Amino acid sequence: MTHSQDTVTDPRQEGDFSGPRQVIELGGTRYTLLGTAHVSAQSADDVRRLIGSGEFDAVAIELCDSRHQNLSDPDALGKQDLFEIFRQGKAGMVAASLALGAFQQRVAEQSGIEPGAEMRAALEEARRHELPLLLIDRDVGITLKRIYHNVPWWQRMSLFTGLLGSVLSRQEIKPEEIERLKQGDVLESTFNEFAAESEALYIPLITERDRYMVMCLAEQAPPGRYRNVLVVIGAGHMKGMAERFGEPLPASPREEREKLEVTPPPSKIWRSLPWLITALVLTGFAIGFSRNTELGWQLVGEWFLINGVLSGLATLAALAHPVTVLATMVAAPLTSLNPTIGAGFVAAGVELWMRKPKVRDFSTLRHDVTELKGWWRNRVSRTLLVFLFATLGSAAGTWIAGFRIAGALFGG
Repeated sequence: MTHSQDTVTDPRQEGDFSGPRQVIELGGTRYTLLGTAHVSAQSADDVRRLIGSGEFDAVAIELCDSRHQNLSDPDALGKQDLFEIFRQGKAGMVAASLALGAFQQRVAEQSGIEPGAEMRAALEEARRHELPLLLIDRDVGITLKRIYHNVPWWQRMSLFTGLLGSVLSRQEIKPEEIERLKQGDVLESTFNEFAAESEALYIPLITERDRYMVMCLAEQAPPGRYRNVLVVIGAGHMKGMAERFGEPLPASPREEREKLEVTPPPSKIWRSLPWLITALVLTGFAIGFSRNTELGWQLVGEWFLINGVLSGLATLAALAHPVTVLATMVAAPLTSLNPTIGAGFVAAGVELWMRKPKVRDFSTLRHDVTELKGWWRNRVSRTLLVFLFATLGSAAGTWIAGFRIAGALFGG
């Protein structure tokens, strides 16, 4: 199915608004793309004035369900069931979301302007004027996962350290970083340095989202359903979305959208690696005992000592409860031989049992994570650190102890 498309100029004077606009007419529907600055009070005013004009019968915004929820309820992230987060393997993603939120809060404190004010204005005005609200951006978690899988493995650590450095640094945010936020969002600004030099990163971060948002519009507001749709997006997405609108729309926008939501599964080698390590370690124990009992017990002892001590030290670095540290030291050597459960899961579970987060921890979470020491002070974020540190400590212990066993058996 194809549609004719015409781009027209908005008849209002450009001086009336701060952001760029482009109006696209498609099958009887006008899509007014409003390019906003995510750190700009003027952009929020633009949104209010346009929606208040009464010209639009629907509003689409560059938000996904999770970010919409966080914007509507800033404390929503902290109210999630932490145990379920750990059980579902989402601890890393939640920690990244908190870190991005911390960066956003720092921008607000230094610039005096809350990033995303124009999206909040769109939410409030659409509700006030009883207009349909369309969420058209891809879930931030999916975007992060596609970024992770799209870049070569040797670049992933630099991305991770760059993310931590940009969101946890206490240095004043540079004016050029504020300017980048005026063209994109927090996610884009955080990875901007890498995206400019890496097509593998630019595609899932920018190009795919341009197409995704157009597919969402074609699905939720197809030509003819509404008369005039206001599309509130970061200015950096205007060019790409206009180009996508210039192409024939697919017969099934939903299928195209779902393709952009797929995250590649781990390779068979990666999935089988934990089981392979377990098999090798157990084989090493068997070989040691077959040679002599003393060697066998020596290898078992070193496995428990190295794995347990490193995992315990890692949780200690997260300022975990003493019972959590001891439980992790005992559990880590065993969980390392059982790929179905990790040391981090055990450590986080014990920490939640010993130090259940209080209401105050949830209410101050967004503010606490804006500074490094706040991650250890708040019980919610500290539990996330316990999970991540215990996981890393156990992984390091597994590899170090494994090489120690190999060296003892085969010389070295």
